[in-house]
Amino acid sequence: MPFFSIIVPLYNKENSIANTLESVFNQTYIDYEVVIVNDGSTDHSEEIVNRYTDERIHYFSTKNNGVSKARNLGIEKAKGKLIAFLDADDYWYPNHLEIVFRLYQKFPDAGLFATSYEKRFNAKSTFLANFKNIDANSNTLMIINDFFESSTIDAIAWTSACAVPKKTLDNIGLFDTSITHGAGEDTDLWIRIALKYKIALATYVTATYNLDANNRISKTDTLKRNFQDLNKFEKEEKTNPSLKNYLDQNRYSISLQYKAAGDSKTARKYREEIDYKNLNIKQKILLTTPKFLYSFFKIIRRKLILSAGIKLSAFE
Repeated sequence: MPFFSIIVPLYNKENSIANTLESVFNQTYIDYEVVIVNDGSTDHSEEIVNRYTDERIHYFSTKNNGVSKARNLGIEKAKGKLIAFLDADDYWYPNHLEIVFRLYQKFPDAGLFATSYEKRFNAKSTFLANFKNIDANSNTLMIINDFFESSTIDAIAWTSACAVPKKTLDNIGLFDTSITHGAGEDTDLWIRIALKYKIALATYVTATYNLDANNRISKTDTLKRNFQDLNKFEKEEKTNPSLKNYLDQNRYSISLQYKAAGDSKTARKYREEIDYKNLNIKQKILLTTPKFLYSFFKIIRRKLILSAGIKLSAFE
């Protein structure tokens, strides 16, 4: 039985799947299987995967049901002790599984194991993830004191840089398939885990979040996405200020997405559920800015990131 089961959901990633798989096969830790779930791709993704003859690959093909169902199928087929996730347009450095394994050895009772990562917007703009009150590049193995507070800038748990014990998923449940097009199915799962388990973090940079990849599900039209129900944690956030703050950061982000999409009613709904004490001045301004002006700010931010490599974030 392999120690790691690596779940790779695949949908029309012919331009990136080879690099993603090569990053797996270049790992220094080799006790793993790769469970690839082709979620109804219509490009040459399957043809590219079939070029690989490594016996550790287990390939499944389904009709297009969405990333949550693809990941859940992969988990159901997995034989490993730890479930590691890797999207088909992201990349691991050779030390990723080795670092996660070391983290597991030190904190075997944790419910989730995460590593630091980079966010790549383009060739000029790659930024280290910014965890609140934690040096993301300190090469330390730790248990997070407050997962929700530490995740209010960049998320401690990013899907392609974390692993979850199979027994944790057996207890907590899998990805919520009612959440569609990358609208928070991973965040929902991490919250459920963090409310019941310790979260372990290795501040070694082991993965790249490829935000300039084509066909990322997060680029789907907002009005076609079914976002996670943040109010399902209403009871817990009443007694957990850090969780309330974390959920409000998510409400802020979703509200702006609906504003940009022209759905002012839904944007207002999310906005009204926010405790403004949890927002900084930049966030308050953006929430109340008219749509045309907000759209202009987005264009300026995108051009600065793409052309000058300047990082701008309302969360910092």
